Amino acid sequence: MQTEPSPPARLAPPRRFVSVDALRGFDMLWIVGAGGLVGALDKMAGKQGSGLLHFLAQQLSHKEWEGFAFEDLIFPLFVFLVGVSIVFSLTKTLAGGEGKTTAYKRIGRRFLLMYAVALVYSGGVSKEWPDIRLMGVLNRIALCYLFTSLAFLHLKTRGLVALVTVLLGGYWALLAAVPFPDLRTRDPKGVLLSEQITAKSVTELNWGTQHTIKGVYQPGLNLTHYLDQKYLPGKKWNGTWDPEGFLSTLPAIATCLLGVFAGLLIQNQSISDQKKVQYLLMAGVGALAWGFLWGAYFPIVKKIWSSSFVLVAGGYSALLLGAFYQIIEVWGYQRWAQPFVWVGSNAITIYLANNLIHFREVSLRFTGGDVMNFLNEKVHSGVGDLLAALVTVGIGLALVRFLYQRKIFLRL
Repeated sequence: MQTEPSPPARLAPPRRFVSVDALRGFDMLWIVGAGGLVGALDKMAGKQGSGLLHFLAQQLSHKEWEGFAFEDLIFPLFVFLVGVSIVFSLTKTLAGGEGKTTAYKRIGRRFLLMYAVALVYSGGVSKEWPDIRLMGVLNRIALCYLFTSLAFLHLKTRGLVALVTVLLGGYWALLAAVPFPDLRTRDPKGVLLSEQITAKSVTELNWGTQHTIKGVYQPGLNLTHYLDQKYLPGKKWNGTWDPEGFLSTLPAIATCLLGVFAGLLIQNQSISDQKKVQYLLMAGVGALAWGFLWGAYFPIVKKIWSSSFVLVAGGYSALLLGAFYQIIEVWGYQRWAQPFVWVGSNAITIYLANNLIHFREVSLRFTGGDVMNFLNEKVHSGVGDLLAALVTVGIGLALVRFLYQRKIFLRL
């Protein structure tokens, strides 16, 4: 572990990359409601079960368990981009001569603020304990930011590569080799009553079991979810376990570190922009190939953030970043991406605002009910849904455009 100052190349003042903000905005816009546009267009096409629009609409739903859809990329892509941003922000702090002590303070302050906001996002103390969720999407982002930032400050590139290898390989080894109690219900003779976990709360689990299992990757029946069932306090999103629980945060940190590698690459002034794109695309293809191959042994599952899932999501993230970088930074086409930049520059703001204001619900106050029914029945099937989706997205874009033009940015 290194404690001395990083090499000069790492301390060069970073330039602003519009492509990163644009890709972040592209990612967030799907959360705000862009998926509704695709669904409405698919409904208007009237070709259920076939066609490109229907394929895209299917991609906007999470896989129930194993597999990968575009919807499963949205969260890890954001975590990946957090890693990219860590390179820029911490390099700027160190380049300003403020030192690592100042960096530690900023990292700690930002982590605490982000985690506090995450608790409020999940409902705060509106519910009584234990119906309060301590782990969630923003919570995971905060934890990934904290540990990745500390790793970036103390490790050189080779050390970061070794850390990712340990996180991904170690996580696989734990889930494959460490035995844990089989909490499925059994009859008095010890015969399983169900092959799956059917309990809705931890109190319904078979805590008196004498059976142990290992190397199992089923919902609620794997080492990651067992640790949630046993040790995670508060509300669990899926009843007895949480998709953003303790152990699965380790490979999520690896996702953030993959973003650090991308950030180091595009910040490197000795490599041409075109070469950077080539490296991103090659890395993306390589990660995808490795991830899908590994998936034959360690299934690609978002809800346990499996190591194969990290590589597949990281591969797609690198490909998207390469494409945005090529179009915006290399070719210089930026105007088309301006709405994405508005969103990307205030990504946390629009995420929180959508939770508090509910853009979709506001939209339906003007476009729902009889208005939607009339348009769908009298004009064309799906037109009412399209209008509602357009207004939903429009509300979000109007908010971030207003903030962007007035240079108001929420920095957690």
